[in-house]
Amino acid sequence: MLLRQIENFLKITHMPCTKFGRLAAHDPRFVGDLRNGRVPREGTAARVENFMTAYLETGRAR
Repeated sequence: MLLRQIENFLKITHMPCTKFGRLAAHDPRFVGDLRNGRVPREGTAARVENFMTAYLETGRAR
């Protein structure tokens, strides 16, 4: 479910997946790893969800 949320976020914001990974999880390979089956820790998933919410609430999405 987190990956689906991230994919939707990337589509809405037109943000490259590596930039998202650096900003949200401090790991440019984060999204690629998720696409390959990585399961993030609970704290990481919460931080990523908070990043997406804050980013969209500030109106930085295109």
